[in-house]
Amino acid sequence: MQISTRFTMAVHILLAIGEFSPATRTTSTFLSKSVNANPVVIRRALGQLKDAGIITVEMGPGGAAFARPAEQITLLDVYRAVESTEDHLFNFHENPNAECPVGRNIHAVLDSELDDAQKALEDRLAQTSIADLLARIDTLVAEQQ
Repeated sequence: MQISTRFTMAVHILLAIGEFSPATRTTSTFLSKSVNANPVVIRRALGQLKDAGIITVEMGPGGAAFARPAEQITLLDVYRAVESTEDHLFNFHENPNAECPVGRNIHAVLDSELDDAQKALEDRLAQTSIADLLARIDTLVAEQQ
């Protein structure tokens, strides 16, 4: 199981918006150069972030901006905006064999484990804001100079 690149790409986009906006218009073309992805892919991610109320997007040369302070945008917000997990991180195979002792009991033994793992991930993502990551970038940039 692996979370798609949509999540890390969306975080990258948000960090670029936080780093360069408002001094630079953070358009999909500008952001695509930082992410090194097609502007169409960036626009799709921007649409998901906008639909989630994380950013605003001004069409044309206006670019994207945070809809709320970076301190109020968590990694969990981003994850929920771009990952289509339908409320479950883990997909369960359909129709386990009810005639088999394992198949008959697989949900009873595994569902709570998977729910706990998802909760742990979500709890951890909720602890980090985009502002936290922007501060780390600032520290790294200062160290590199």
